[in-house]
Order: sequence, then structure tokens, then C-alpha cells
Amino acid sequence: MPSLWKATISPTLASGSATRRALLESAGLPVAAEPAAIDERRLEEEFLASGGEPERAAPTLARAKAIDVSARRPGALCIGADQTLLLAGVLFHKPATMAGAARSLGALAGRTHALIAAVCVARDGAVLFEANDRARLTMRPLDEVAISRYCAAAGPAILSSVGAYQIEGIGIHLFETIEGDHATVLGLPLLPLLKGLRAQGLLAL
Repeated sequence: MPSLWKATISPTLASGSATRRALLESAGLPVAAEPAAIDERRLEEEFLASGGEPERAAPTLARAKAIDVSARRPGALCIGADQTLLLAGVLFHKPATMAGAARSLGALAGRTHALIAAVCVARDGAVLFEANDRARLTMRPLDEVAISRYCAAAGPAILSSVGAYQIEGIGIHLFETIEGDHATVLGLPLLPLLKGLRAQGLLAL
């Protein structure tokens, strides 16, 4: 696929996420990747302790990632992204163990939660623009047997997923309804990002 990127320096994704990189590449962007050197959980805890709203956690982390990497890559446009899962105002994180994954799925089963995906674009340590989007997902009611069967089928890969599911794989079986853009569900508000890049004159289409 020909690149639609107009700048001479390829954009840098401030993340090691293969899913986010694939989303950008599928949109014709020749992206490089460099994970941000930040402690995400510490920053989130400090943000919440200072009175920050849980819904603003993802934008805060996306901004920190973009600024961190852009400060180390002079002249490069850096894309920071983050996603949080909120259930009744409570933030969920990636489970550390399969038992933790089962507990997360048990809490989400039969209920509707929100995925908030945020993106920040920065250059030389300064923010150019930010955007976020939200999706609403309703999980089927699941008993312990169903959750155990799913965890066994999906395997340890679900430990890399907030909420312990991977909607792009067999995790789709867990849901009744999904409201929102697919890229947002995967962790990157791609349409708002592309709109911002066009406004900056960086895209040929």
C-alpha cells in the first residue's frame, strides 16, 4: 500500500503495541515504534490521588507517552495512545494471573462497561493535538464454567488485555452488543487521529 504520509520523517508510535501499530499501518502510515519510558501505573495513581477523574486517566497517560518519546526524537511527530476500561466508575487493569483474569470476567459478565481510548500527538515535547473516543460493550451473563472454559481456550494471551478479553479473537463470543468504532475498541481512536493529522497538513488524502 502506498504511503499517504507527507512529512519526510515517519511518525513514531510511543508504544510497543502491535495492535496499534497494525491499525496505523493499515491506514497507510509508515510508522516507527518506540515505547515510552514512563511508569504508567504510578502516573495513573498520582493522577487519581490528586483528584483526577477516572475518565481522564487515558488522555493523561497518552499525553505523557507522546511527550516522553517526542522529547527524545527531535523533529519527529510522536503518537501516544492509551485505553482504560471503566465499569461503574471503577478502572480495570490487565490481570496479572489467569485467576485474576477469571475474576475480571466475572465482574464484567452481564454488565455494560466503557472503553475510553485516547491519543495525543506531540513534537519536540510539545502537544500538537489530542483526541479521545468511547465505546460501550455489554458482556453476556457468564457462569464460572463458561469463564473457565473461555480462559482455557484463550490462554495466557488474555493477560495482555484490559478486562481479560481480546475482542479481535475468540473474546468476541463473550459479548451481546458493542457500540463504538472498532479501532477505539482495539485501543486507538483512529478516526479522530486521522482528522487531526489532516488538519496539520500531514496526510495526502
